[in-house]
Order: sequence, then C-alpha cells, then structure tokens
Amino acid sequence: MNWVSNRWKILLMLAPTLIVFSMFVVYPVIYSGIYSFSRFQGFGDPTWIGFDNYTALFQDPFFWQALQNTIVILVVALAILIPASFALALLLQRAIPGRGTLRALVFGPAIIAPILVGLIWVFILDPKIGLLNRVLEPLGVPPIQWIGGDYLTPISVAIVFIWSSVGFAMTIFYAGLQMLPADVMEASSLDGATGWQQIRFITIPMMRETFAIVTILMITNIFKIFELVYMLTGGGPVHRSETLVSYMYFVTFTNQQYGYGMALAVIITILGALVSIGYLVAMRRKEAVA
Repeated sequence: MNWVSNRWKILLMLAPTLIVFSMFVVYPVIYSGIYSFSRFQGFGDPTWIGFDNYTALFQDPFFWQALQNTIVILVVALAILIPASFALALLLQRAIPGRGTLRALVFGPAIIAPILVGLIWVFILDPKIGLLNRVLEPLGVPPIQWIGGDYLTPISVAIVFIWSSVGFAMTIFYAGLQMLPADVMEASSLDGATGWQQIRFITIPMMRETFAIVTILMITNIFKIFELVYMLTGGGPVHRSETLVSYMYFVTFTNQQYGYGMALAVIITILGALVSIGYLVAMRRKEAVA
C-alpha cells in the first residue's frame, strides 16, 4: 500500500508537466498527423484525400531542394561544430588569463534570438551591402554570392548556425569535463601519458554520453532552422535556399495549404527522429565493438 500511495504522489507531482506537454506537444503532433491526410486551407471543413499530400510532396522539386539544403547544413555544421566546441571546452578548462571573459564571449551568441542572428549576418554576408565582400574587395576578390545563390547559401547558413550554437555546445562539453574523475587523469600522468593521449584514450571515451547529447541536440536544432533562412534569404530566389522548415512555413502560411504543410511537418519529424536514432544506434554498435 505504501508503494501505491508513493506512486500516486509521483503521478500528482508529474501531472502539471504532463498536462502542459500533452497540450503543446502531443496534441499538435496528433492534430498535424490527422490533417496531413486532408485538403485544408485553415477555414471550413477539411476534405479527406488520403495520401495525396504525401504523393504530391515526393513529386515536389522544391521539397527535394529544401531536403538537400538541410542535409548540407547538417553535415557541415556537425563536422565543424562538434570538434570546435569540444576543443573550446578543453581550452577553457585550462588556467589561462581571461578565461571567464572568453567563456562569456563564446557563449554570448547562444543567447541572441535567432531572428536577430540572421539580421546581424545579413549585413555581413549580403553580396551587395555585406561587410565580407567589402573587406575582400581591396584584395582583388570579386563579389561572392554568399547567400541567395545556387551553392553557397546552405554552407553560409551552416556557418551562421555554428557561430550561434558553438557556445551552447561548448558549455555542455565544459560541464562534462568538470565531472571527469581527477584521479584517473593524475594516474595517467604518472604513467607517462601525454596530453593528447589523455584526450584520445581517456577523455573522449569517458564523455561518449556527452558527445551523444550534444550531437542529438544539434541535429534537432538543425532540423528546426527557420529564422536564419527567413532573415538571410527568405528562402529565395525561387526556393533555392529553403530548408525543410522554411519551406513548410511557406506552403502552410503563405500558400495556405495547411494539409500539405502538415504532411511536410510529419516528414520533418520522421526524418529528424530517424537521423537521431541512426546516430544513437551507430554509437551503440561502436561501443559494443570497442
């Protein structure tokens, strides 16, 4: 009976969180899933059309362009962000002059609203008025289409995302480094291990869970990128710089194709979950082999 009473106490304490979570997460997901099988323009009654939205989606060239851009951003951002943030955490763990100030400067962009981050970088990357092309012009470099072109836009978005997220990822890595047992490091030093050997064979293996947390967080954040693209290019020209979420916003709220947009939202959710689960499975298999 004591266990039963404790269980009800736990459920009562969790009830407010579960209610809020259900209202703002579970219900919208279910709502989107149901309406993705309908033709709905935001008013009137939806018309059930089965899988027509999904069929049209996979035949939509703009969807494939947005998916390609999102994949490029994902690959570039993860390839640079994870090593860079971990290296910064290692650096800031050392007793260097101005460590506290440097830590605040690195973390600073993480607290800026994404819409403002995009606005800041417009004045840096814009091919006509951007600071970067103005700096390169005296060096004889012709104007470069950093944003709004065919190729560099997703890479530029990835760089901006890295700038705004590296401080957050660094903070998580820094907290993980503080939790490592000092006696293990001291023992390895006494055994003659160099700093690089400690990082490679002790620090990184002991922080696998931290690496997993940071990577999953960054994957989910990349699949949610909207404000940066909205401010940098607006998805143009002709949807060439869209990400999945920015294209979903366009078809849902600009074209008022709510059913089609919800089908796209379902696909984005599935893709984000598959990438995250795939990474976790690969990491578990690597641990099992090791």
